[in-house]
Amino acid sequence: MEKQILALLEKQGPLTGAEVWNHIGGNGLLLWRTCLLSNELTMGTVGTRYLRLDRRVPGFSRLSPSIFREFLTYCVLGLKDEEHAVQEKRRVVQAHIEEVSRAKLDLAYRTMCSLASHLASEIPIGEHACFIIAGDIVHAMAHDVPRPERSTGKMVNGSDMDIVVIVPDDLPESIINRLDDAIFREKHRLLITPHVREEIDYVLKRTARVREQLKFDTFRHKLACKIMQEGTFLCGSEELFHEIKVLLRQSGVAGELEVMERQARVFRKEAQHYLLHEDPKKILEKSLSLFYPADESEEFE
Repeated sequence: MEKQILALLEKQGPLTGAEVWNHIGGNGLLLWRTCLLSNELTMGTVGTRYLRLDRRVPGFSRLSPSIFREFLTYCVLGLKDEEHAVQEKRRVVQAHIEEVSRAKLDLAYRTMCSLASHLASEIPIGEHACFIIAGDIVHAMAHDVPRPERSTGKMVNGSDMDIVVIVPDDLPESIINRLDDAIFREKHRLLITPHVREEIDYVLKRTARVREQLKFDTFRHKLACKIMQEGTFLCGSEELFHEIKVLLRQSGVAGELEVMERQARVFRKEAQHYLLHEDPKKILEKSLSLFYPADESEEFE
């Protein structure tokens, strides 16, 4: 396999992990191991790693992107003597990822602002709802690799747009239902529009639910807090947004999440060492969860 990879890179120049895999094929784990253990290759990654929660991991803490997703989408491979070409390819990949992230952020913003405008006569969104964007987008790590959407199986364009909508406790249930229906319609519209095919994952909750989740005592509570902690303001009530951020700090949850991220970085090093040196057959039978992406969809179900 190493000879095939070297011949491919000699012919075509530096490629991403996904481009190499598309040409070489075979088992993804073995391809990744071959590339990392080769003395004839140079590799460079783009972007950043950040905390992700995974039930399958002790302590729930791992890093995103996963080892395999990082290799496929955010890693550039080249021959040892082509460092300059590898760096140039990295710049191209980085620019593309940043552009995808900006485009998805802009789409999320325009969609929610349009929705708020249509509801303005019934719900003064600027006062009574806070829209927070989270996930890959806020780390400028969104990708556009086609994937199936969970509920319909239809193909969508890469990273979804994770949106948390928080409303005050005293907002009437009828208004909350109206807002929920409006967001769901927009979600459906973006999924079925052929030239868009983007996915919004969203959760709508009262501040009382936020305070309950700040107990930080279950996986789902920790997941919800992690998403709110990484989230940035999209639109709506800035006052409510800042209130949520203050609650995260004052409750100690923000500090707990920092500890979890440090643990995740240690876990990543240990997992990578294991995947590089353990018997591949044993890994394929029992340990692929260390290699493949995790799913954080529970908060949006």
